[in-house]
Amino acid sequence: LAMAAPGALQRSVVSPAGRHTASLIFLHGSGDTGQGARAWIKQILNQDMAFQHIKVIYPTAPARPYTPMKGGFSNVWFDRYKICNDCPEHIESIDSMCQGLTDLINDEVKNGIAKNRILIGGFSMGGGMAMHLAYRFHQDLAGVFALSSFLNKDSAVYQALKINESALPELFQCHGTADELVLYSWGEETNKMLKSLGVSASLHTFPNLNHELNRTEIEKLKSWIVKKLPVEAPKAN
Repeated sequence: LAMAAPGALQRSVVSPAGRHTASLIFLHGSGDTGQGARAWIKQILNQDMAFQHIKVIYPTAPARPYTPMKGGFSNVWFDRYKICNDCPEHIESIDSMCQGLTDLINDEVKNGIAKNRILIGGFSMGGGMAMHLAYRFHQDLAGVFALSSFLNKDSAVYQALKINESALPELFQCHGTADELVLYSWGEETNKMLKSLGVSASLHTFPNLNHELNRTEIEKLKSWIVKKLPVEAPKAN
């Protein structure tokens, strides 16, 4: 197994069945791991989320003290003062993780994958992280997905988009109406705000779904992924 560079994020990878021409980065929720997120999706689908031409990467967030757990160590993408949508963001931890995830994107680019052939998204905190990464630092990615996720009311993402002029990646959002951890209304408000700032954003609503993933949602996500990252026609010589 290739050793990750010091400071590089550990990752679990599902290789494409055929020629690798696109990449998907899936960010787990707080307290999980890349391996854990992959296993969860595999359990729901009864198989890995796999594609003919798309490499699927599940990185693991490094363990850090997490304020909502009274400073206990957890695998989280960033810290939060609390889990609510009207408190300030812990911007230092968000920005330092954006650097680590940029390295991951750059690894794919070094492997010959264009930025517009890379998708990023995740579940819960992972989706929030993906929105920061794409809409503040990597607006040339193919798209973003956020499952049961939200942004705080005064998010740095909104501030960045207020002054933005360039084209933005499309957002695919899913949220359960019965979510008791990340309220559906928080996801809905995030969707409305991003739309008002020029993001082409869809919101797929799942009645009675709590803070979790289900099969219908992942199947919908897979269809969207293939739409955003279609198989490339072989180049004529």
